[in-house]
Amino acid sequence: MVKKIVFGLMALLIGLLPERLSADTPMVGAQVIIEPGQTDAEIETWFKRMNENGMKLCRIRMFEEYIHQSDSTWDFTLFDKAFKIAEKYGIKVFAGLFPASPGNSIGGFKFPLSQKHEEQIREYVFQLVSHYKNFKSLYGWVLMNEPGTGGGVPNTDYTKAKFEEWKKNQPKLDYNSKGYTLLKSFEKQKFLVDYNTWYLSWLAIEIAKYDTAHEVHVNNHQIFENIAEYDFPAWRKFLTSLGASAHPSWHFGYFNRSQYTVAMSANCNIVRSGAGDLPYLVTELQGGNNTYSGANPFCPTAEETTQWLWTSIATGAQGVIFWSLNARSIGEEAGEWALLDFQYNASDRLNAAKQVIKCINQNETLFTNVKPVNSGIYVLYNRPSFWIEKEVQYGQANNYEGREPGGVIKSALAYYEVLSEKGIVPNIGEFAEFDWTKSDYTGVSIILANTVSLPSAYWENIRGFVKKGGKLFVEGLTGYHDENMLNLFNTGFPLQDVFGGSIKEIKCIPGDFTMKVKAAMPAHLWKGYIYNTSGKILSRENDLITGTTNKFGKGEVIWIPSLLGLGGRRTGDYESLSNLLTEELQPSIPVRFEKHEKELFMQTSKGTDGLFSLVINKSKEQKTVKIKSPYKSRILFSDGKAALKVNTLTIHPEETVLIAWK
Repeated sequence: MVKKIVFGLMALLIGLLPERLSADTPMVGAQVIIEPGQTDAEIETWFKRMNENGMKLCRIRMFEEYIHQSDSTWDFTLFDKAFKIAEKYGIKVFAGLFPASPGNSIGGFKFPLSQKHEEQIREYVFQLVSHYKNFKSLYGWVLMNEPGTGGGVPNTDYTKAKFEEWKKNQPKLDYNSKGYTLLKSFEKQKFLVDYNTWYLSWLAIEIAKYDTAHEVHVNNHQIFENIAEYDFPAWRKFLTSLGASAHPSWHFGYFNRSQYTVAMSANCNIVRSGAGDLPYLVTELQGGNNTYSGANPFCPTAEETTQWLWTSIATGAQGVIFWSLNARSIGEEAGEWALLDFQYNASDRLNAAKQVIKCINQNETLFTNVKPVNSGIYVLYNRPSFWIEKEVQYGQANNYEGREPGGVIKSALAYYEVLSEKGIVPNIGEFAEFDWTKSDYTGVSIILANTVSLPSAYWENIRGFVKKGGKLFVEGLTGYHDENMLNLFNTGFPLQDVFGGSIKEIKCIPGDFTMKVKAAMPAHLWKGYIYNTSGKILSRENDLITGTTNKFGKGEVIWIPSLLGLGGRRTGDYESLSNLLTEELQPSIPVRFEKHEKELFMQTSKGTDGLFSLVINKSKEQKTVKIKSPYKSRILFSDGKAALKVNTLTIHPEETVLIAWK
């Protein structure tokens, strides 16, 4: 059932949205920083550089403080220059809303601060949209820079009033607590999800009052930490495309640098899942150096720029916009992030991007309407699992990573990574983004990796998925709670017939240990034992059962209630888990590595004119690998000295290769 949108604004947008982005070759561009003090010659140079390097799209942050004068008049002269020069060089502009708010020159505020502030935002939108809607270079509107607070609800009278209004409009919960006292319903967390949706839809409605001809877009950020705040299916109602910020220095704290490629891929595929049938873009991709900003400051190499750009394209992004072309000149981030040097010449990173753009332009039909080849495997997560994980924190301790913040998403990402190193990139998305309505799931697999909450609303969906032929691979503390922290194993496991049993006990073993599931493999922190009622024993320790498979209807559940994903991730040893997954899930993908290839990444995608595979070597060694494929192959792109002979690829450290299949 489509979730009711807060405050009833969504219906006002029906019939107002412009046409969606058409299928086309991906557009690559960059953020152009426009500030008072810049000369006309400088602005001209920046757009000229974009044109010289094949860029067709830019984003400009429309600072209210630069156009709203102290005498209450509006002066658009500064940004008018940029829009007109962009038109001269054939570059389209995504205009990013950035209303004034004290102390918010970088990330921006996420919600109005007061009723007066809301009225000021409304006036700003009117002035801005009315002025720029007829500019030929305008491509679309970015509603906000990076919604998401990190889980906190603002402590303002404005938000408190919205919270009370929200509570009055909530339907009575259809929930059976089995007689137990309901202690935790995560009211504020649910409100924050709807509050984000409400404010974004409010901005979309304000724009639609004056302009219904251009794109409406928003870019989320810090996806792996903020993911529980985003209701992407609800956002589809007022957006024409969905975007993401992907700055490794800020957003990939759960990964080391050698894993940034797989992090980029996962980030993109999460947003692709959220976008549904809408196009998605990487709205901000790190372009340059962090001097003082960034939680993990560094400067991307030219090779990393190539890797991230191709990864975005291979996952289906219809646009990639670097942050940024030129550097800010004043304040936080001054002199940072840029693709250009201080003399406005191309850096090695921009030169690398130019080569990618050149390859796209030379092979337009191959890179039109790109979609990843569906492996048939879905790694699913849900919001209550993140809320519960955060609620039960008692401070961090060494060797307890599985129960610290991020344990849930890190478990899911471990399965994403291990499969990617086999060339079998899975889908990854939230429960509500998966289609539970099909009549047959033969050949489809779902991985529930340490999904500590199984919300009651999805019990029958899971049951139906397996009954109709789907395979369910379950690990870790999956099913430990329902959505309100009621322990399901202590109160009668509702999916016992589907799983073939319940949990007998879960033991905490700090750090990492080895367990045998067909072969020895690392596990982390928790070892679960199954109370088996109908399953076939997959693994055991003496008289204790550690893994089972259970036939249910036309499908099957593979259940190993220990943290195998995190065990592999922490130790860097995925091979046994990779072999187990390949054997049990039997993914339907025509191109993949013949065996597990540590620190290699491969994504196979389909464009209008055929298949191509992206292969990236993140190891420190030259690798010669065999690729399983029924097709003839040729190297389409390489930024090194790769060689390919009869589907055997030699690839060097940090090298990126695109293979075209015919």
